[in-house]
Amino acid sequence: MANKPTNRSRPQQADHAEAPAAGRTESRLIYGFHAVLGKLRRDPEAVFELYLSSSRTDARSKDVQQLAEAQKVRIIQAEADRLDGMVGTRRHQGVIARVDARSRDIKLADVLDVLEENALILVLDGVQDPHNLGACLRVADAAGAHAVVAPKDRAVGLNATAVKVASGAADSVPYITVTNLARALREMQEAGVWVVGAAGEAEKSLYEIDQKGPVAWVMGAEGEGLRRLTRETCDELAKIPMLGTVESINVSVASGICLFEARRQRGG
Repeated sequence: MANKPTNRSRPQQADHAEAPAAGRTESRLIYGFHAVLGKLRRDPEAVFELYLSSSRTDARSKDVQQLAEAQKVRIIQAEADRLDGMVGTRRHQGVIARVDARSRDIKLADVLDVLEENALILVLDGVQDPHNLGACLRVADAAGAHAVVAPKDRAVGLNATAVKVASGAADSVPYITVTNLARALREMQEAGVWVVGAAGEAEKSLYEIDQKGPVAWVMGAEGEGLRRLTRETCDELAKIPMLGTVESINVSVASGICLFEARRQRGG
């Protein structure tokens, strides 16, 4: 590759390194520990540069730096306000990566393997509207969810509209597409994640679910709800209590209610 640095892992100052190197015109920024760690573990060749906050010296930052050094990824130290300006938010956790824009595939195992706290995962069973998908990603980001999982088929996919509506969350929350959703749910269960399906006809309220441990919330498609196999694979079903006359609410609203209840139970 043209203009490749002789030592990509040596930390540099951000003032001279924010533009992509020659030939790297198709790049995008991802940020947050889960998104960046997953990318470094899964697809290091797609990581062009790693930006780290110069003020962070905690163990998680050191782990990211050591992994990047092992993968020969160029590391750039930057002040927090510079990182804020790069991605337009302070929610980057002091770690940003410039990656190949053509590379998006993320494996569920990669996310489960790097978790340092009880999992909080949002699963979307066949959401078709890109605006709803984008809104769900924003809600997942706001609630601190570790990933959003969806099937490759019978779902809208992460298109330009969904990315725009997500307002940056598509690059901070790992978005994982799977060939077989039921199999992915079983993979979570084998990793100790309690899988709860949101269903209006369920007898138990979401407020009766213990969400202090690892949990995944499964949301059905607009108007159709959970598919039969998805429903049968869940550990249990729960409903959102509806006190008015409407029988259902938007999937992103429902996702927010369930995810933030998990955060409330975990102490914020």
